[in-house]
Amino acid sequence: LMSDNPSAIKRFAEEVAPAVREHVAAARARPRREPASTEVIEAGSTEAPQAAASRGEAPHTAQAPRAVTRPGTPNTSGLGVTPTPAPEVRLTDRQLWDESTRPVAPPPPPGHVYSARARAVGQHLIDVHNHLRRELARLRDLLEQVKKGTLSAAQARGALHEMTMRQHNWSLGAYCAAYCSLVTQHHTIEDGAVFPHLRRADSGLAPVLDRLEEEHVVIHELVLGVDRALVNLIRQPGDFSELQEAIDLLTDALLSHLSYEEQQLVEPLARYGFYPGQV
Repeated sequence: LMSDNPSAIKRFAEEVAPAVREHVAAARARPRREPASTEVIEAGSTEAPQAAASRGEAPHTAQAPRAVTRPGTPNTSGLGVTPTPAPEVRLTDRQLWDESTRPVAPPPPPGHVYSARARAVGQHLIDVHNHLRRELARLRDLLEQVKKGTLSAAQARGALHEMTMRQHNWSLGAYCAAYCSLVTQHHTIEDGAVFPHLRRADSGLAPVLDRLEEEHVVIHELVLGVDRALVNLIRQPGDFSELQEAIDLLTDALLSHLSYEEQQLVEPLARYGFYPGQV
């Protein structure tokens, strides 16, 4: 990841960025689903046929109230696995989505007992997300090191300064390319395999999964923004403002998204697994 090889950026531009663009285009091409209703559907009542038809689903009988907690509140009290909260402080003032409109997953069946394996499956999502969080922290730390190194190198002489600065920029570029690829692969796996499985297992999760997929599209746009800022940095060494803003936006959005996803999916994953037959 820390290779000083410019081919890393070239490879990102030729392979990863086009794949991200295809993923974004495919997500945009999917028919938009109607937002989930915020009404509480009592256990044993029948969902309005119009509401089910609007989502292309057959009417079904609700087994439990749907809107029982505010958006962002996890239903994991009996699971023994704690989702990671989103940071209280944001790095930017831009609002990429309205968090108050995030749907909430249906509560688990009353008295449901989770096995040790089920708890481990739920925890696995947090573990994967923690890896993304650590890598994001490393990316931000590397950017700060490069910025400090650039200031020091400005006192160096001529060609040595130019060479040092470019070398640091290519190292940052290689890491950015690798991290953006990691985020893209993670979301592609979720959208292509995990989410369809959860939809089949529990149709009540559809509003949450729809929202998560929409947020994936926004995050992929931000990944492309990091790519563009990186290319501009290589063209104009020393000006980190655009890249800093792009990484700050990605940080705010990704950490908020990962927390929301954990709050809503850790418990369902403990019951249904990442794939059929896992739990």
